[in-house]
Amino acid sequence: MLQINSESVQIMLMQIMERFDRIDRTLERMNKLKECLEGDTLLDNYDLCQLLGITKRTLARYRQKKYVTYYMIDGRTYYKASEVEAFLNQKGKVLPPKLKNRMDVQLKK
Repeated sequence: MLQINSESVQIMLMQIMERFDRIDRTLERMNKLKECLEGDTLLDNYDLCQLLGITKRTLARYRQKKYVTYYMIDGRTYYKASEVEAFLNQKGKVLPPKLKNRMDVQLKK
């Protein structure tokens, strides 16, 4: 049978708390990245693919053909919501209300 004393439990709890702290810092950094570029909301590849209803490969073609402007931050690709809105306007489409509301709130700050 496995015997656990209070010292072992304390060590395990400390390790768990350290991991939670690490996850918290990572999430905080990700949230800052989403809204850091000139006060504009940043979208990642997943967000933009969902928004446009396209695949990752199609989005890569858009980048290659310079249809959308993108930014590389820490090896990850991001897009400004305002530039995505301009791209959609050019295509005759509109930004979804959910994202539009987020941008309006940021512009008021």
